Order: sequence, then structure tokens, then C-alpha cells
Amino acid sequence: MKRTILITAISFVGIIALILILLPQILSGIGLHPAYDREEYDLEGRRALIIATNHDTLGDTGKATGVYGSELTIAYYEFLDAGMTVDIASIEGGEIPFEPVSLRWPLATHADKRYLDDTDAQNKTQNSLSIEDVDFLDYDIIWMAGGWGAAYDLGFSQELGDKISEAYEEDILIGSVCHGALGFLMATKADGSPLVEGMTITAVTDKQVEELGIGITPQHPETELRRLGANFVSATAFRDFFATYVAVDGNIVTGQNQNSSGETAQTLLRMLAEEK
Repeated sequence: MKRTILITAISFVGIIALILILLPQILSGIGLHPAYDREEYDLEGRRALIIATNHDTLGDTGKATGVYGSELTIAYYEFLDAGMTVDIASIEGGEIPFEPVSLRWPLATHADKRYLDDTDAQNKTQNSLSIEDVDFLDYDIIWMAGGWGAAYDLGFSQELGDKISEAYEEDILIGSVCHGALGFLMATKADGSPLVEGMTITAVTDKQVEELGIGITPQHPETELRRLGANFVSATAFRDFFATYVAVDGNIVTGQNQNSSGETAQTLLRMLAEEK
């Protein structure tokens, strides 16, 4: 009897251990950070600018937040591995905080792990450029990363809106993922209308915000983009945290959420390569 109980206990512990070991693969299999088609590009001499939040606290909860890791790291290494010079900026400059869980097992991606071993990349996020000091027209790709922190500053920055407007008019490629699309809110077309008005665009859905129970943020991308007249598109899943979608409209490429980072970055690289 005791031997049977012992064997059962060992088997149970073994099954739990196996599930834990395979958890990242299981999550990927149901949609979290899915595999995406990759091509190698040689874009040496071209430049990319990644923009992220400075905000580090979720409302008055005291909980730490910031940029969602993979929404910055995946794009960073896609651009870097294509031979591009990659700069990192934020609304105020200085430290870019990270959503803590996004850099931990089982959510951390290969790019997140690479970042955690990359002192140069870490220095760029700890001492980011201020967008006020950056000429967006010096870049071939502008990328706006999301994360809950972005809901507190990207969409309220007139400086960012003005510079995105200028970059858009110069046909510079502009990408965003998840809450990064809030960076379009203050941008306008030449006639003064909202830049996103009539444009096909995606970002994190209201459904995902509701499912994650984080409705306290001051701006929700789907709500705000629809308010400005954007043609908002997205995919859905049993939980939208596992959905993914990429939208292209002219020189703007947007990804729905963290799962869309790789495909969105690759789309921008392909478009840039085709311009050469």
C-alpha cells in the first residue's frame, strides 16, 4: 500500500514537473508569442528608432508596470540583426521600466532572454533618449512599443504626436504594437484631421483589457482609435491575450498585441528592403 502511494506521488510530481518544463511551449502552442515567418535582411546603414514609456506604476495600485518586454526586445533584435543602427527613446528620456512578469518565465521570449544578457541594450533602455532631442526624420523605421505603462504617456504627448505627423508626411515607415498605437492619437494629417481617421489599424482590444482586468488605465487603444475614426481591425481568441493580427495601411504597420511583435517588425523590414 505504502509502495503504491509512493509510486503515485512520484508519478504526480513527475507529471507536474514535465508540465512546468513544457509550459512555455504549451503557451506558444495556444497562441502566446507564436512562431512567425522570418527573412534575413541586409539593411546596413539604415536606422530604426524604438519609442517606449517612462511610466512605471499601474494607477494608484502601487503595482509596477512599464513596457511589455517582447514588444520592445523582439523589434530591437529584428532591426539590429538586419544590420540597422537602433536607438531607443522615451517620452521624457532616461529609464524605461519593464512590465516585470514579461521578462520572467514562462512569458519571457528568446529576445527577452537575449536582452537580459545584453549590457549594451540594457544601457539604451536605462538611459534612453528623450523624444524632444531626437529628429525622427533621421530614421527609416519608427517603432512604438506598448505595455500598460504606455497608456499613461504615449497618447498624451503632443511632442510625440507632432513628430509622428512629420514622419508620416515624409513617408517614413511607422510601426506600433499593442498600446504603442496610442502614440498615433495626437498625430494629424496635413489638413489637421486625426492621422488615424479612416486608416486601417490594430492594437490591443477592449476585450483583452477587460479579460486581464486592467481597465484602470486612462486610455484603451481600441476605444481611442475608434473615437478618432480609425477602421479598427483585430483577431480574437478564447482570450485575446492569445490572439494576433497585423494591419498595413500605407507606411503604417500595426500589431495587435505582444504576439504580433515579430510579424510586425518583419513586415517593416520587408517594406524597407523593397524601397532600396
